[in-house]
Amino acid sequence: MQEKSHFEKVRWACRRGMLELDIFLLPFVEHCYSMLNQNHQVAFNLLLSATDPELLAWLMAHTIPEDKDMKEIVEKIRAYRLHQNRPPFF
Repeated sequence: MQEKSHFEKVRWACRRGMLELDIFLLPFVEHCYSMLNQNHQVAFNLLLSATDPELLAWLMAHTIPEDKDMKEIVEKIRAYRLHQNRPPFF
């Protein structure tokens, strides 16, 4: 039960003020979050603490995060968005 509660909190945090971010984040968390290793889950949760403009810039590849794990998770989210019918390689 506790794991489901954690997932629901993460899923809720993916709901942002910008539709563009919801389109990137919600499908990824629903289909890929459970397959992420612990470092990438931590990076994903840190990613969610970023501002909407920061997230949008990263996900649209206008800028990249400085943190290696966060950069990798952004790349995974972008790859999943490009190939929405299947999860990216983990």
